Amino acid sequence: MKFKLKPPPPKKLKKTTLKRFLIKRTIYYVLPNVFFNFIIAYASFQELGYTHFFSGTQNLARLTLPMAIFLPVVLTIDIINRVIIAAEQGAIEFTVDEQLNKKKLMIKLSILHGLITGLLVLSVLLFAQYGLSKYYKLDATAMAVLVGVLAGILSVIFVYLPVRRLRRWMYRTGAVLTLEDSES
Repeated sequence: MKFKLKPPPPKKLKKTTLKRFLIKRTIYYVLPNVFFNFIIAYASFQELGYTHFFSGTQNLARLTLPMAIFLPVVLTIDIINRVIIAAEQGAIEFTVDEQLNKKKLMIKLSILHGLITGLLVLSVLLFAQYGLSKYYKLDATAMAVLVGVLAGILSVIFVYLPVRRLRRWMYRTGAVLTLEDSES
């Protein structure tokens, strides 16, 4: 006998606009990401007193690359899912097209966002590595702030970028004006 657990239904959302919904979600994502990524990087780098781009036990790439790959993946999946739930509940003024394959869109966009962001951050790190001296030591506090700021920037970008792509499949709810109605 198999037991199937049903996930609890999503919590009923208050009626709002898409813009306010996204601003609220942005705040929910930015603050913890900046705080935790800064604290983790600061604690890791302070043990050494300084850090390098790629060498050493606690280097900048070791913390930055996983964040640059997984943060866009998680945020893309989460924000698309939350916007679709809000649209289905009628909490925002848009409705998602029934023909949209939601899981395929989430997976495709999240993998694409993760790969592009990871490659972009890797190329910036490699460019900085070859631009600076081999023995250049990076300040731990400055690099922790940089990691926190990068997490904040990625949080903002990957709240609005997936929704921009999702808007192709969304339309406003309300009165539909047909050609026959407008002629009379």
